[in-house]
Amino acid sequence: MQRFWLFKSEPDTFSIQSLAASKGKKTSWEGVRNYQARNMLRDDIQRGDGVLFYHSNTDPLAIAGTAEVVKSGYPDHFALQPDHKYFDEAASPEKPIWYMVDIKLVRIFKQPVTRAMLAEHPVTSKMVVMQKGSRLSIQPVTPAEWHAVHELAGIA
Repeated sequence: MQRFWLFKSEPDTFSIQSLAASKGKKTSWEGVRNYQARNMLRDDIQRGDGVLFYHSNTDPLAIAGTAEVVKSGYPDHFALQPDHKYFDEAASPEKPIWYMVDIKLVRIFKQPVTRAMLAEHPVTSKMVVMQKGSRLSIQPVTPAEWHAVHELAGIA
C-alpha cells in the first residue's frame, strides 16, 4: 500500500532544483541523524511511496514539489566514511545505525504551497509539519493531506 511522506530540506543545502539537476533526477536521501526519522527510513518508507518536498529554513517555508521513493531503506554508507560530513564513528557495516532511501523527482510545483496556505486549509492545517515544535525532517502525510496539497498547488 502506497504511503505518503514529507521530507524537509534547507534549500541552501539541497533544494528541489538540486534534485532536478541530479543525474537521472534522482538521489539518495542521506544524512538523517535522528532516531525517529531513521526508523521511518529503515522500517516504513517503501519503494513507490510519495514524497512532499518541503523547503525549510527559508522564506517562505513551502512545499516545492513532489518526489517518489525508488529504493526502500538501506544503510547510509556515508556514516562509514571518516572524511564525510555524515560520518559516525559508532556505525559499522555490521551495525549500520543510519539509513537512507533513494528518491526521484516527480514534479516541481509552479507555485509552491506555502506554510500560510497550509494553515488556511481545513485538511492541511492539521499536518504534522504544522504542529508546534514539530522539527522532524521526515514526517508521515495522510492520503487526504497529500490530495489537499495537490489541490492547493493547482493539480487536481
